[in-house]
Amino acid sequence: MSSLSFPDVNVWLALVADHVHHEPARQWWAEDQSEIVAFGRVTQIGLLRLLTNSAVMNGKPLSMKAAWTIYDKLFEDIRVARIAEPPGIEKPFRDYSWTKASSQKLWADAYLLAMAKELGATLITFDRALARRAPNSLLLP
Repeated sequence: MSSLSFPDVNVWLALVADHVHHEPARQWWAEDQSEIVAFGRVTQIGLLRLLTNSAVMNGKPLSMKAAWTIYDKLFEDIRVARIAEPPGIEKPFRDYSWTKASSQKLWADAYLLAMAKELGATLITFDRALARRAPNSLLLP
């Protein structure tokens, strides 16, 4: 595994919220040996957005302030960092999103794939289709 792990938004959410995949996320977190477990701006915003979404949070959305508190608490682990967008992101982002399909979900997936590729990171995900497209991924159960 690479020394840099790049979890997708659902992995971060499962790690900190009442989520169907909470236990697999916690197990991965406890066993991960990466030097860095990275947020990008998209995964940061995605987590904050989902923590304040009533449907996602079973009718109990967090306030924006509480969402920031949960996010900040993750940084108590010295592995967690927010990684800036690499300068070469545009080409792989376009390559991954250059498809005839029409899907709002594919934009975020293409961006995550491009970030992981440019960072040389292992993409951590529950999404089988996303894991299949990533050159280096870890599919959580």
